Amino acid sequence: MRRRPRQIVDYGLARRAALAGLRSGHLTRADACDAHPYLLRAARYHGEATDERCPVCRKTRLTHVTYVYGDELGRYAGRVKATAELAEMAGKYGEFRVYVVEVCQSCAWNHLTVSYVLGHGDEPRSRRG
Repeated sequence: MRRRPRQIVDYGLARRAALAGLRSGHLTRADACDAHPYLLRAARYHGEATDERCPVCRKTRLTHVTYVYGDELGRYAGRVKATAELAEMAGKYGEFRVYVVEVCQSCAWNHLTVSYVLGHGDEPRSRRG
């Protein structure tokens, strides 16, 4: 069984580039701090607080919002999940992708931080012969 994260993509370089663009004036604050109202709402009600301060406004701590996507998830695809729920899902589904977005609820900074695949690795039950 493969329940550990795999196919991990870290978006740290893109984050650093966006912040460098903001500091140099190549990116406006309005462009960098453009979280959709639904993302801000998800951060407020379903996000998980971090110890890291917002790199833009430095007022508040960032919140992580975790989304899950996958063909097997059906109606649960695209939903916000708590980190604690992912282990159970990894045992239930063959494969799904997790996306973690950092969000500042003060200035609306948001950036995709990491994505990875979870799941037990077996084919979906409906496809087994």
